[in-house]
Amino acid sequence: MQIEAHLATLGLTLPPPLVVSAHVRLPFAFVRVAGNRAYISGHGPVGADGRVARPLGKVGVDLTIEQAHAAARLTTLAILGSLQRTLGDLDRITSWLRIFGMVNAAPGFTDLPTVINGCSDLILELYGPERGAHARSAVGLAELPFNIPVEIEGEVEIAP
Repeated sequence: MQIEAHLATLGLTLPPPLVVSAHVRLPFAFVRVAGNRAYISGHGPVGADGRVARPLGKVGVDLTIEQAHAAARLTTLAILGSLQRTLGDLDRITSWLRIFGMVNAAPGFTDLPTVINGCSDLILELYGPERGAHARSAVGLAELPFNIPVEIEGEVEIAP
């Protein structure tokens, strides 16, 4: 449980599972394990209460780049929470393979990589340059679900 201990030393906690309104239907797994891979569905920023974290909206109009970077970090904690619930131990992750970051971007906002660095930086801080190294995309989209500023999905290699 070295990763969980490292999170604690950073003063970070994993959020509980996402809480959504009764009318929202999410008929998929947040993490799907197949062989030695775990596929991570798109996650958004989640607060300590399990609800979608604020602020919401478009980066470059409703949120500053710093707020969006923080949202990407919260999203990474939500991803780690889902992985921990599915795998039982975050130390089972032997390699981060791929991160796909989506930003709810205002027209003309192009500093998408800096926003998604909120995710990459935390992964590298927790897992180091070998296990944490990953391929990555950062794209801007016109809209994201629930008006979240950031959505991130990915793939990791895991030990049995």
